Amino acid sequence: MSENILPTTVVGSYIQPEWLVDRTNLKNRLPPRVRAHEIWKVAEVDLEEAQDTATLAAIHDMEHAGIDIISDGEIRRESYSNRFATALGGVDIENPGSALDRTGHANPVPRIAGPIHRTGPVEVRDAEFLVAHTERQTKITIPGPFTMTQQAQIDHYSTPRDAAFAYAAAVNEEVQALFATGIDVVQLDEPYMQARHETAREYAVEAINVALDNVTGTTAVHLCFGYAHIVHDRPSGYSFLPELENCIADQISIEAAQPDLDLSILEQLPSKTIMLGVISLGDPEIETPEVVAARIRKALDVVPAERLVIAPDCGMKYISREVGFGKLKAMVAGAEIVRSEIG
Repeated sequence: MSENILPTTVVGSYIQPEWLVDRTNLKNRLPPRVRAHEIWKVAEVDLEEAQDTATLAAIHDMEHAGIDIISDGEIRRESYSNRFATALGGVDIENPGSALDRTGHANPVPRIAGPIHRTGPVEVRDAEFLVAHTERQTKITIPGPFTMTQQAQIDHYSTPRDAAFAYAAAVNEEVQALFATGIDVVQLDEPYMQARHETAREYAVEAINVALDNVTGTTAVHLCFGYAHIVHDRPSGYSFLPELENCIADQISIEAAQPDLDLSILEQLPSKTIMLGVISLGDPEIETPEVVAARIRKALDVVPAERLVIAPDCGMKYISREVGFGKLKAMVAGAEIVRSEIG
């Protein structure tokens, strides 16, 4: 474990093994918004045990790489959002809807046919399993209310805003249950605040604040430009980021390595800890520790070390395990270089 300064973490997903999922299927489609059982190579009767085994391998990789705050790798998920979004009451999973993905292509999505509500725990066992199998600090992710609203066909509510606040109430119940397991950090994934930034300005921050209301634990919000494997044309800067100074999350997770982000924008988030992306997932080459260190130093010109957490740009599920593990090791080594410079 490192010292408290410049701790390392992951954004969420790690690499699911070939024996568990059909990675060709995974890579040749848009991220599923409805359930995609065909991704799994293991029979339903054995699936939970297989996912547990693969999760233990992901935990081991992160520990062995030296990551300070680890996740469960989202090994049990077909995408970052669909497992939670399809587990809620009010969603007709038998008759999905359709909505445009951030690529502009139509994708089957959950259809909201009634009031959105949490009917029971969704990721609580995942969190309990993670906490039970590591002595390191832990984090778990959950899709945020704005992004789930954008990834749904809304047949029940009169406005997307109404749907977002219903999602937010369900997320709040789940987040409180996740912290009760002993998880250290809960992160809301909200990439659609960047993809639909004009709409996000209308109600996204309010919805996040409802989702995190009365939560006692370290909270984060992640926004990015989309998986590098899926979204190839990337802007050089965020269209929605300073607005998050008004949300009640403690940490803001951003993609900075691949887009070579102008980090001066972080001056507009003076109260937030920044989870800084220093590993590009669009580059198949493993960064050297020196490259990682240089990216961290750039951030230190804008944000004090006490407000920086070091991370990859985004989830790692689309790259190979060999490359992913190598990138995590380089990230840890680069953070250690800068840590020793700071003293």
